[in-house]
This record gives sequence, C-alpha cells and structure tokens, in this order.
Amino acid sequence: MRAAVTRWKHGRHGAGRIGAMTSARRRATRRKLFEAAVTLIAEQGFSATTVDEIAERAGVAKGTVYYNFASKNVLFEELLRHGVGLLTASLRRAADETAARGDSRVDALDAMIRSGLAFIVRYPSFTQLYVAELWRTNRTWQDTLMAVRQEAVAVVEKVLGEAVERGEVSGEIDVPLTASALFGMVLVAALDWQAFQPERSLDDVHETLSRLLQGRVGGSAAHRCAR
Repeated sequence: MRAAVTRWKHGRHGAGRIGAMTSARRRATRRKLFEAAVTLIAEQGFSATTVDEIAERAGVAKGTVYYNFASKNVLFEELLRHGVGLLTASLRRAADETAARGDSRVDALDAMIRSGLAFIVRYPSFTQLYVAELWRTNRTWQDTLMAVRQEAVAVVEKVLGEAVERGEVSGEIDVPLTASALFGMVLVAALDWQAFQPERSLDDVHETLSRLLQGRVGGSAAHRCAR
C-alpha cells in the first residue's frame, strides 16, 4: 500500500513537471510567433502579412500558429495584449522601485519616462505598430487596444494623482488628461528619436523629457510654494 502511495505521489509530481515543461514550451512558442508577427506587420502591414510568412519567420509549422491562435486576427489581438502588458509592467516596476527608495512621486514619473524610453528601444517594431494602430478605428481589436492602453495610462495616472495629493504637483491640473499626455509624449518623442535622431543616447533623450516634466508638471507646485 505504501509503495502504491509513493508511486502515485511520484506520478503526480512527474505529471506536474511535464505540465510545467509543456507550458514553458508553449510560452516560448507564442513569444516566437509574437516576435515574427510584429516584425512582419511593421514591415509590410497587417493585411499583406500571411500566416505562412509568420510561421516561416518564427521557424514553426503553419499548424503551430493555429494551435496557439484561432486566426491571424486573434494572434494580433493577443500580440497587442502581450506588448502593452510588458510596457505596463515596466512602468509599474519603475514606480514601485522609486517608492521603495523613498523618492518623490515626481521622481517616480521621471523614472517611468526612462522606463518607457528603454522599452521602446528594446521593442521598436512593436511601438511603431502600436502607435499606428491607435489611429485606426475599423479594426476588430479596437476595444482590446483601448483597454490595454488604458491599463498603461492608469499606472501613470495613479502616480500623478499621488503627486497631487502630496502637494508635489499643482492640484489645478487635469490628472487623467495629463497622464495621457505624458504617456503619449514618451511614445511620440521616442519614435521621433529613433527615426530622425538615432545618434542621440537614451540618457540624452531622457534628460530632455525630464526637464519638460520637471518644468511643466513638477515645477508648478514648487513655484507656487516659493511664492
């Protein structure tokens, strides 16, 4: 009886390990498909990109694409979720690390700007694709795009709201609109940097945007206190 229980436990643990390995392989496959899709779609557009091309670029069989995603549309929708999810996580991590050091909320916003720039440097094709899709309103994934965008902006909005509560930023600002403006500023400035001024360093671009933040957002409360 004891031996049977031991075998059952070993079998259960073995099945768990196999399941974990299968899950890890599937995540790795999906990442390869995301990377292939985002590169191809950025190069030639969504309509012109075929599932065969995505499979070939990812180094997998066409059936593997359909095993993971029901269609090209579903693949692209999940790609948006994945990419913006990574951006949102990087912004949140920057804010949390700043809070752990005991720095101000304006410092957290500055750290989030740098984190956003670093994300765009790491994933330029996704960023180009994401910004392009924001201007299209006839896509089946439009609701998903707006939802994941709002999740990212909400991270900025939360920190900005805390800055207002602490008196670091003027209470007169429109927090939701300012958060959206900061988020958009980083995206557009980074794309301009990558396309037209690639010789500039990340530190240089971050310093420029940091001055804008400190002067237009962080500086208003400080100026009022000084008076």
